[in-house]
Amino acid sequence: MSSILIKSATIIYPGHELHNTKRDLLIKNGVVEKIGTRIVSKVAKVISSKKLHLSPGWLDIGCTGGEPGHEHRETLESLSRVAAAGGYTGLALFPNTEPVIDNRSAVQYIKNQTEAHLVDYYPIAAVSKSCEGQELTEMIDLHQHGAIAFSDGHKPISSNGLMMRALDYSKGFGGLIIHHPHDPSLTNGHQVNEGEVSLVLGMKGTPAIAEVLTLDRDLQLNNYSKARLLIHNVSTAESVDKLQEDNWKNSFASVSYLHLCKTDQDLYGYDTNYKMIPTLGSAADKAALITAVNKRTIQVISSNHVPLEEDLKKREYFHAEPGTLGLQTTFSALNTYTPEINLGRLVTCLSINPRKILGLPPISLDKGHKAEFTLFDPTVDWTLDAKTNASKSKNSPFWDKSLTGCVIAVVNGKKSHFNKY
Repeated sequence: MSSILIKSATIIYPGHELHNTKRDLLIKNGVVEKIGTRIVSKVAKVISSKKLHLSPGWLDIGCTGGEPGHEHRETLESLSRVAAAGGYTGLALFPNTEPVIDNRSAVQYIKNQTEAHLVDYYPIAAVSKSCEGQELTEMIDLHQHGAIAFSDGHKPISSNGLMMRALDYSKGFGGLIIHHPHDPSLTNGHQVNEGEVSLVLGMKGTPAIAEVLTLDRDLQLNNYSKARLLIHNVSTAESVDKLQEDNWKNSFASVSYLHLCKTDQDLYGYDTNYKMIPTLGSAADKAALITAVNKRTIQVISSNHVPLEEDLKKREYFHAEPGTLGLQTTFSALNTYTPEINLGRLVTCLSINPRKILGLPPISLDKGHKAEFTLFDPTVDWTLDAKTNASKSKNSPFWDKSLTGCVIAVVNGKKSHFNKY
């Protein structure tokens, strides 16, 4: 489609002069040609909706794919489809594939295989070889060949020395370390949050200290090394308290969208699609995380997208694999269940801050610049089911449930995607 006309969209772009104003936008050959009111075009495809909103394209940090190694869960192509359906124009992809993204060939494979996709891929390379926490990867070489950041993904780095060396190495080229803080020896298998629900269900719970101990270590090490660190997917009120304790320099934090929408109370039905890492917290944890997002203590909201085959989820709760889909439902679930976070803050945490933290240039709304936008309507209802699901997997707690708030389309240069819900 060479021309697209966006009609009467409320622009959500905090800090921009057009924020909270209504405008038409005419896009030709992937570039913004006109911004104004009552723009008319006889040849452009028109995008309109009752309460249409436009924001800079969303970018997810830390989603998990399947390719290479687990293409039955998700391929790079299907991951692009589900991301676009969920409103994302960019993905910073975790390295937990088989083989692990821990060398230049693996990074280049991701970039080469996705060059023609609508969604831009930014590979996150492993901190340690094979994500085993023993030996550092060739970080400088990986950075030079396209790694956007470094992380062992869902695997924690237990060695203080390795974490310190990773921070020091990354500092040399302005890199970013992303770490999901938890101590596996304290998590009791990531079954359920420690508290009332774990007692009722008769399971050993994951205590908050399993996260807070490692989080505190990471913050202390980063203050010492003066590098750049993203604490990924914090989940407890105690972690929020620790983040607020001091003016941690060059340290940022993210939270999974589901931890802002749901609590461990949802586990009473033993729905394995709510089993995830980190475990869902209490109502107090959820409230603290929402407050932290609104107070800018937490800067990024992640999808925590982990596609899994049915065989790994259709088991007794204790034996089910942790992980849930997220890319296609992040915005809709937040819009439905977490009205405490307004659209401006959502867009900041889904688009503006992720790009800033990854060191990417901001998206421009100016004429003559590339169009990279997410278009959504917070009033439209839809249901995730076999017809609407864009993923190869279906391990979502929102399966066959109605959600309010729908992504209408995404535009990324000359490429675009339109949802048909």
